[in-house]
Amino acid sequence: MTAKGEGAGDWPDLAGRLTGEGHVLPVRVYYEDTDFSGVVYHAAYLKFAERGRSDFLRLCGIHHAALDAGAHGERLAFAVRRMEIDFLAPARIDDLLEVETRLTEARGARLVLDQRVRRGGDTLFHASVIVAVISSEGRPRRLPEGLAARLR
Repeated sequence: MTAKGEGAGDWPDLAGRLTGEGHVLPVRVYYEDTDFSGVVYHAAYLKFAERGRSDFLRLCGIHHAALDAGAHGERLAFAVRRMEIDFLAPARIDDLLEVETRLTEARGARLVLDQRVRRGGDTLFHASVIVAVISSEGRPRRLPEGLAARLR
């Protein structure tokens, strides 16, 4: 693969897939994701969720680098404002997981997302996430209409 994601067509599943309800990202649990007992460390779920959100946006045609470059007017970014998290069951080394991301609301300067990490039919982790759209100075900004339309 070349720099800056060029050649991503060589790896079509790298960013997961869009579904009728949102996005699914496959994740394998590696040693680095676990604690001393081989169970996924709680902070690793936050990384899995971040990857799910980022790849969901990427597949919707919303790229962090383009936002930062001001491609949609001023420089913009996404910042997590709030998360409500439930850790429901443990994942272990070598498990194959799916990170599911669903947009439940896109209004004004905020997105509300529902995220779940599943192993088979079992939900291991659930998060309700509020993401703010902010300027480079950290002030809230309305999501540009063109980007909002991509999320619909």
